[in-house]
Amino acid sequence: MKVLVTGGGGFLGSALVRLLLDESCKVVSLSRNLYPKLKEWGVRQYGGSLTDKKMVEKAVRDCELVFHVAAKAGYWGRDKDYHEINVTGTRHVIDACRIHGVSRLVYTSSPSVVFNGDPIEGGDERLPYARSFKAAYPRTKMLAEKMVLQANDESLATVALRPHLVWGPGDNHLVPRILARARAGKLKQVGNGLNKVDSLYIDNAAAAHWCAAKKLSPNAEISGKSYFITNGEPMMLWTLVNRILAAGGEKELKGSIPAGVAYYVGAVLESIYRLFRIQSEPRMTRFVAKELSSSHWFDISAARKELGYQPKVSIEEGLRRLQLYLQENGRSH
Repeated sequence: MKVLVTGGGGFLGSALVRLLLDESCKVVSLSRNLYPKLKEWGVRQYGGSLTDKKMVEKAVRDCELVFHVAAKAGYWGRDKDYHEINVTGTRHVIDACRIHGVSRLVYTSSPSVVFNGDPIEGGDERLPYARSFKAAYPRTKMLAEKMVLQANDESLATVALRPHLVWGPGDNHLVPRILARARAGKLKQVGNGLNKVDSLYIDNAAAAHWCAAKKLSPNAEISGKSYFITNGEPMMLWTLVNRILAAGGEKELKGSIPAGVAYYVGAVLESIYRLFRIQSEPRMTRFVAKELSSSHWFDISAARKELGYQPKVSIEEGLRRLQLYLQENGRSH
């Protein structure tokens, strides 16, 4: 089976590519850059942007299944850039699936589509989309998810997965950022430290996508629906952060900042960065302040029952693997 993974060179994308190759699929990747590891694995690569409609159509041609993983992530930047990649880019993927007769599309969404700043404790798929957003990323992911689910019909079956806080060996975002900020003395606990969150080990994230693909077909139970995907082991956020620091050979976090102060600082920094058109990301934003001080964990019963998803790697085992990886590859990763 020929399968396309958009963002195949990224953290989640490459883990999914590896799994698909192990399942004897012929894999094609569409990413902004070309990746040596994908070349080594024998993956056909298309280098280009999701905003390039013709390039997307080219990559989708002859595929039976598409995993749309690529997105513009982060919580700062021009709204226009997020909209072009996350919304218009997703429209291009759906259109290309229609043109080439692809019957299955698995979309990687985000739990942030339902996060309006209030704590989420044991939330499930009945949660409504947030009514307002403090950042362009969750807003555009919500628009794209809606578009994907509305595209579900007799000829194209679609499903959206909402993986929460993905981490593990090879992570090029969360783990390096935590370690770098701690080493620079710029990492502090936000809030009282009692907020509980879900996270997701990378291998489980990839496996969930494959589970969804196997269950997906026109008129299937999961078609046109979204699912929260986590490890099913909610824990205190700052306990998890300290465990990741320990895996990287760093000391436990000292010092904290009240949640309200962090939110105020985020608002001020956002105003300053916009006023002076500073391109880099502020150290704090309102969205990040809320994320770091609120509980957000989910009931994954639907994913277990309807997708057949079972997290195989526990957080404990994942942290052990992360520590080994960081020791073998240098602590900067």
